[in-house]
Amino acid sequence: MSESIKEIKEKLEKVTSKSDPFLLQCATDERKGVQKLIQQKEKWFKKQEALEKQFLEMMKYENTLYAKGIDLIAGIDEVGRGPLAGPVVSAAVILPPDFRALGLTDSKKLSEKKRESYYELILENALAVGVGIIGREDIDSLNIYHATRKAMESAIRELEKEPDYLLIDAMKLPNVSIPQIDIVSGDAKSISIAAASIVAKVTRDRLMKKLGEKFPAYGFEKHMGYGTKEHLDAIEKHGIIDEHRRSFSPIKEYVES
Repeated sequence: MSESIKEIKEKLEKVTSKSDPFLLQCATDERKGVQKLIQQKEKWFKKQEALEKQFLEMMKYENTLYAKGIDLIAGIDEVGRGPLAGPVVSAAVILPPDFRALGLTDSKKLSEKKRESYYELILENALAVGVGIIGREDIDSLNIYHATRKAMESAIRELEKEPDYLLIDAMKLPNVSIPQIDIVSGDAKSISIAAASIVAKVTRDRLMKKLGEKFPAYGFEKHMGYGTKEHLDAIEKHGIIDEHRRSFSPIKEYVES
């Protein structure tokens, strides 16, 4: 081969099939640099195969429903049940049957950069997206479980299309008449719920970053309201603000003392 190793590397980056003629040609090149590139490409193929398998597994609930003629499937998930401050945010996402996003999974397993990338991809391709945001006051008055349910119900109402079926992450919605199934760890088992987890997470993180700008002493943009040492130290030093959940320990004890 007349190409330099640099040129071969650039061409191999565009190869997506094991039967690609250029890849097969490179396999006969005895240069160590080229053989190293071939090994790297083989690892890439294995990773892609694993991602394909994961994606297919996460489509099993959706594919079962599609096979029954049910096309408008909304995945539902929430973010923010555990923090000491800020809202609980839920998202409802209806994806088209041909949606494809290898590597999409539970938002907690992804970096912020990847979440943001998937977020944009979801908004560009989804048939409908709804978001429900329930603030601190309702969380304290209803309790976090019922506030989460209210957020999910709100997200469903915000959808531009009415779904035929709901896939929900570990929560039942008895006040919603739409057929549904609750799936434990659903954000890692259903592509629709995973998409909802991404939308909910990015939405809430952005809200908490704005809160961090408003109250810089608390570091909300870093811990998103969770009870980290930095957050607890800030509460001890500066007291609580309106967004702190009075029904959560140790905020509750701080208010009562």
